[in-house]
Amino acid sequence: MGNREKEVLPLKQRAIEILARLKRLYPDATCSLNYSTPVQLLVATILSAQCTDERVNKVTPALFDRFPDAESLAIADLVELEDLVRSTGFYRNKAKNIQAACRMIVSEFDSVVPNQMEQLLKLPGVARKTANVVLGHAYGINVGVTVDTHVKRLSERLGLTQEKDPVRIEQDLMVLLPQPDWENWSIRLIYHGRAICKARSPVCIACELADLCPTANKPVVVG
Repeated sequence: MGNREKEVLPLKQRAIEILARLKRLYPDATCSLNYSTPVQLLVATILSAQCTDERVNKVTPALFDRFPDAESLAIADLVELEDLVRSTGFYRNKAKNIQAACRMIVSEFDSVVPNQMEQLLKLPGVARKTANVVLGHAYGINVGVTVDTHVKRLSERLGLTQEKDPVRIEQDLMVLLPQPDWENWSIRLIYHGRAICKARSPVCIACELADLCPTANKPVVVG
């Protein structure tokens, strides 16, 4: 627990030990967004920007009941689409990007969400975070590490990166971690961020990673 004597390990070895402990702590960790198809996962992930997965999961049943696939989303009335996703925040921009992405999926990818990073990044509203989630969970393809606010915060606190930019953080983590674990590393770190290593009040005394963490029991810097 949090009162273990801190271990001094080489960076990569420490990352592997953190990964092993996260696997033990959260053995069944999986994507917490509800979806049935790759396009639904894509839409849910776009909606999750600056919004909780819990809120997204309250919105998507009605959304997917009305517009279940790329074809229907591509021709949806934009005002209706905005209204369905309103409670996720930034709803106008999200609705616009969802519709534009689905139109491109229909017109350029035969109505199938692409399974290559380069193609996914062409879609409006899709950056590496969203693309990694879709590839990892819809297709089982690990080409990168999803870096959201939890992953960014914990990776910095654990001393696994000194970068601030999500893409550079991702690059640091890809060097430290085995490729098959890239996506579920993120999911497990997100679980740990929600349960223990919270932004303003990390519970270091109860943290199974405290002896591996250079910032454990130190004053919290939020920024």
